[in-house]
Amino acid sequence: MRSVHGCDGLIVSSPEYIRSIPGGLKNAIDWLVSTHHVIDKPIALVHASHRGDEMLQVLRTVLATMSTNFKPEIFFRLSLLDQTPDGIAQIVGAPPNRLAAETFLETFATFCRERAPCKPA
Repeated sequence: MRSVHGCDGLIVSSPEYIRSIPGGLKNAIDWLVSTHHVIDKPIALVHASHRGDEMLQVLRTVLATMSTNFKPEIFFRLSLLDQTPDGIAQIVGAPPNRLAAETFLETFATFCRERAPCKPA
């Protein structure tokens, strides 16, 4: 909880489990929403598979409910299912994919900065 409270934003990534959110992630979300730490926290979503659209839709609904700053259009997807670590490194390192990942991270970082509470000087 302390880690979430102190961060500027959250990037959530999850596999699907029987077309829905895995129990471990759902449990973590349940604990987080019992506090005020995520209410205004910027949240974005990453997915590493070409499948799992049903889970993504459920997860988007949950994240939009738990944070006023979940931005579903800040989303990064790269199909890495069934890849070896070396295969993943090649896919992620390919120039178009690397650029897409960097763009996603820059967009999310900008969103987090825009949503940061004003701190007295």
